[in-house]
Amino acid sequence: MNKNDIRSNGRINNAAQMFGIKRYTLNGGAEDGLRVIECTNGALRFLLNESKALDIMQIFYKGENTSFVSKNGFTKRETSFSERFEGGALYTCGLDAAGVVEGKEMHGGFHNIPATVLRAECGDKGITVEAEIRYSALFGQDLVLRRKIFSAYDSGKIELTDVLTNEGKRAENYCILYHSNLGYPLLVEGGKIITETESVTPTGDTAKSKLAAWDTVEAPKDNEPESCYYLKPVDRTVYYFNPKSGRKFTLKYGESLDKFILWKSNASGDYALGLEPSTTELDGEFAYKQIAAGESKTFCVSYAIE
Repeated sequence: MNKNDIRSNGRINNAAQMFGIKRYTLNGGAEDGLRVIECTNGALRFLLNESKALDIMQIFYKGENTSFVSKNGFTKRETSFSERFEGGALYTCGLDAAGVVEGKEMHGGFHNIPATVLRAECGDKGITVEAEIRYSALFGQDLVLRRKIFSAYDSGKIELTDVLTNEGKRAENYCILYHSNLGYPLLVEGGKIITETESVTPTGDTAKSKLAAWDTVEAPKDNEPESCYYLKPVDRTVYYFNPKSGRKFTLKYGESLDKFILWKSNASGDYALGLEPSTTELDGEFAYKQIAAGESKTFCVSYAIE
């Protein structure tokens, strides 16, 4: 769909009737002060958190939520990870930690860095938002991630491209994990995770006990422990299918993300499914990558809903 084409058919004069971008600041409660970019493309409405690394707060497809939002909700305050983790459609983990790393915040500090927005516009073919997030320290690292988010008009697709550049004078360790979270009403009992994978490796006793049903979403259960699995998808594509609505969610990711983690939380009230392309596995399998001075690395992730 082209923006000018739809105006020329005489049915509308103002493109905002169908799609657009709004930037605003939330007021009241824990959300007070968060800067948000709301994007509407005609099929999707998605919220970008300018105050938190330009991560994606929620995605709505044809008016229906697809994302997991935790009981914490969205908050500007700085507190412990468990009291602050909002879930959201995308929570970017890194660049110093993914999962539990001794001496680091759970899942790293990158998500908490405000983004500097460089571009937010409705072009001829879709919505583009670009931003810069700098992860730096005195006498330490100087890493800059430039994030571009694009969504074509009247589509169910969001494309994210991140370019990480080491602007410092020495090589640096890094990691990055794209914690992509699905929730009700997209997430339902009997939902299926579909991918051609070379292997499925459970982590922990709960995952091991449920290995036979790793690809199936269960009904919520009070106080059910979370479970994680390491997958090796053959074509870097993972689907989730809702058999009740017929709705499908597709995640694709690029070659620079060579690990994939499936997170399942069937606990009542914390009902979520995480699809997580990453540069590392977690806990005892955690490992940093390295980026040389002046070097850039590109990471690509896309979401599609139909």
